[in-house]
Amino acid sequence: MDAQASSARLARLARDYRYILPGLPLAVVSFGLLVPLSVLSIGTFVIWLGALLMPMTLFLATSLADLSRSRLRDWGRPVARPRYRPTQKSVTGLMRVMTDPRRWLDLVFEAIIAFPLRLITFVLAVTWLGVALGGLTSWFWTLFIPGEQSEGTGWPLLLELIAPELAPETALGMYVLDSVINVLIGAGALISLPWVIRGIARVDGLITQTLLGGAPSAAGTGRPSGSPYSAPALAMSANGWAWVSTGFTAVILLAVTWPVLASVHGVHPAIAMVLALTQSAALVLAVRWAGGAGSVILLSALGTMLATANLTGSDPAPQGLWPWPVTTLIAYCLVIVVIALRHHWLWAAAVWSAGAVLTVGAFLVIAGEIPDGGLANGIVLASISAGLGMLAILGRLWMRNLGRAERAERVSAEELQRRRDLEERNRIARELHDVVAHSMSVINVQSTTARYRKPGIPPEIQQEFDDIADSSRQALNEMRALLALLRTGEVPTAPVPTVADIPDLIEATRASGAQISYSGPDTAVSPAVGLTAFRVVQEGLSNALRHSPGSTVDVTVATEASAVTVQVLNSAPVSDEESAPGSGLGLAGIRERITTVGGTVEAGPRAEGGYRLYARIPVNGG
Repeated sequence: MDAQASSARLARLARDYRYILPGLPLAVVSFGLLVPLSVLSIGTFVIWLGALLMPMTLFLATSLADLSRSRLRDWGRPVARPRYRPTQKSVTGLMRVMTDPRRWLDLVFEAIIAFPLRLITFVLAVTWLGVALGGLTSWFWTLFIPGEQSEGTGWPLLLELIAPELAPETALGMYVLDSVINVLIGAGALISLPWVIRGIARVDGLITQTLLGGAPSAAGTGRPSGSPYSAPALAMSANGWAWVSTGFTAVILLAVTWPVLASVHGVHPAIAMVLALTQSAALVLAVRWAGGAGSVILLSALGTMLATANLTGSDPAPQGLWPWPVTTLIAYCLVIVVIALRHHWLWAAAVWSAGAVLTVGAFLVIAGEIPDGGLANGIVLASISAGLGMLAILGRLWMRNLGRAERAERVSAEELQRRRDLEERNRIARELHDVVAHSMSVINVQSTTARYRKPGIPPEIQQEFDDIADSSRQALNEMRALLALLRTGEVPTAPVPTVADIPDLIEATRASGAQISYSGPDTAVSPAVGLTAFRVVQEGLSNALRHSPGSTVDVTVATEASAVTVQVLNSAPVSDEESAPGSGLGLAGIRERITTVGGTVEAGPRAEGGYRLYARIPVNGG
């Protein structure tokens, strides 16, 4: 068992490494292709060249995303290819690709998220393996590192091994101690390597699966449901993508703003950290809380203005970077864009207006005058933020109108399908009425008028005609209810058969000469369960009369704590007459009816001859 477990662990480790290591080269290729193409498409959009390049970029991003999904499936985590909007082979159809949000999400993942994610997992996986191998072999390779004797390594140690009288006595002891420590670290890293690499691969797989699509059932993955790599289906909604993208951007903004404020603008590192954190927090808040995000970014901008202002005259602020440093300007514009995309346009307009007022106030109150380059800085802020905010507002309105158009098309398609279904049901209803209902009406009329058309009929034969008339009349009533359901799609309000109607059904069947015994339930059951039990008994009696003429039939309906059981037993036929043909649809219908409510059906021949039909109907299912 230990050998099998070790072999399985090594196979899983190799599989995890096969998933992690190729991820970084593929992410580098995705980043190197998609980012320049996206920038080129956006930059040339004004001359309509970008309108042709951007769909190609989105198609490329989808192909790379499909490659990531294929790698996930090969590794063992189920992920399905999401639905994309259908495309047409025309210029208009090509440009409609840009209206597919799913393709844009693929582009964001492959161009922005995949590279840092795969870089981190690659470095961690390689580093952990390097620590394990390096620690276990440190006793050998440290001999060849030049160093001082006090370090216990390098050529002085070789000198001690060759000529001890020429080297210090402490070198060998330090070498042994360092080697033992390194070997222990390497052994610990090697022992934990399968679990660490598995955890790294799972984190990568979970993030990729969450952002690139949902997971199908295990049946479609080729792996059993109990696979250690199986995971619950996760699907990233638009709201989830908003949180992920803004959070990722906020982390990058924090990593850039802090050192820029500290090094370029001379802000104290602690103050720079606080300002960078507030700007990043404002970007995340903008997803959910427009007023809070606007207040935080404006307060952070005010603090940045005070921290970078040349109030003492000792260290002048960089020309053209006050009152809005580049990182603060970017954070402010991003907050406005997120607010415009997620909230009413008045919030974005209010934040922009407050930023313009804050710029004027900085000139009048903080600086007392407009510094060199300050006017240009303020104009750049106002123009860029206004333009981006306007584009975001128009984009939000466009996406909302597009969503409304899609919903209208979907409703129209559903209405058209409903109309087609109704027409098909009406056609079926007409066929049933013309064929079955007409024939049943003829049978009813003939059996009812037999006493008038054939005077002198014996009483026992007349009773047969009356039973036929009653059965045909009941069949006509049920047929009319079925026709009404097919024509209108509404369940008829007429009474339906229940367990209480089973004795009448048996009496009507006995009129055909069959010997039937019946045992009913001890307690009342719900109408829905009673209808199902009635249909089971009806089908069992019909099969017995059709396929086993002259047999005895035993019908039992019993109630249990949580279910109603129905059993119809018939003996072997007493005559060799050919049985009436059947379509086999009756039992299939019974199975579908009972399976729908969570019950079970057993049907088959008996060892002593005859047939057995057994059904168990849950009470809760009714």
